[in-house]
Amino acid sequence: MSIRFDNKVAIVTGAGGGLGRAYALELGRRGAKVVVNDLGGARDGTGTSDAAQAVVAEIEAAGGEAMANGGSVAEYDQMVEMVARAKERWGGVHVLINNAGVLRDKTFAKMEPADFEFVLRVHLLGGAYATKACWKTFREQNYGRVLMTSSSSGLFGNFGQANYGAAKMGLVGLAKTLSIEGARNDVRVNALAPTAGTRMTEELFPEQMYQAFSPDKVVPAALFLVSEDAPTGAILGAGAGVFATSYVTLTPGALLQGDDLSPEGVAAAWEAIGDRAGEVVPKTGAEQGAMAGKLLMGGS
Repeated sequence: MSIRFDNKVAIVTGAGGGLGRAYALELGRRGAKVVVNDLGGARDGTGTSDAAQAVVAEIEAAGGEAMANGGSVAEYDQMVEMVARAKERWGGVHVLINNAGVLRDKTFAKMEPADFEFVLRVHLLGGAYATKACWKTFREQNYGRVLMTSSSSGLFGNFGQANYGAAKMGLVGLAKTLSIEGARNDVRVNALAPTAGTRMTEELFPEQMYQAFSPDKVVPAALFLVSEDAPTGAILGAGAGVFATSYVTLTPGALLQGDDLSPEGVAAAWEAIGDRAGEVVPKTGAEQGAMAGKLLMGGS
């Protein structure tokens, strides 16, 4: 069965190039009306360009409908205005791909607080602001699909990316919570950790790898995760045509009592605490406390 987006309005932030452009073009090809949002800056967030309008022209040339938006995801009022304009033109918003991002890589020792704050503002607050601007509409129409762009740097860490990694893991927590809150209104929220050759990564990849990890090979993952039959609460990695799910797991743990309930007891039981046999993937944060309660009461 073909995945289509006919009669759907999709917003893609940071869609002037790279992954965002690829998402926007394919959404347009599959019937969506697309809001191409892009501030047009360099990868550190400076400068402006007409990148969004160029992508709109590509979508229209292929027979689709699109509109450009130059709002900053870091400014909530601009995201509210973006959604209002989309609804004014097309009557609703159904899909949001939070793709906009910047890099200001440095070791934590050399990173200025302003660089840490700015990266979190664009990625984490930007994802929250764009989603919040759509949230009421999603709930009222009992339909919404949201994709947060996470990263392996957030999930697993990466040298020189403390700001970026913190923001990207924050988006996972946001996606997990919103997938719970949105469930009753069929608002599904997922996270994607892409690996792609774009202007954000062009200095990190050798040429051959840069080509192998082209943005078009991530597009299938993104569009599936915002489709009508998408899962919710998933964390999907994608790159070079390889797709893998990531999970935040919880081990059964160990109960420490009496004299063992001490820092020394934790040290002595460290291997048992970390034993992954029987680990689970909690559906909500409350399950950690529930599992602890079962151990305390002597359950299994």
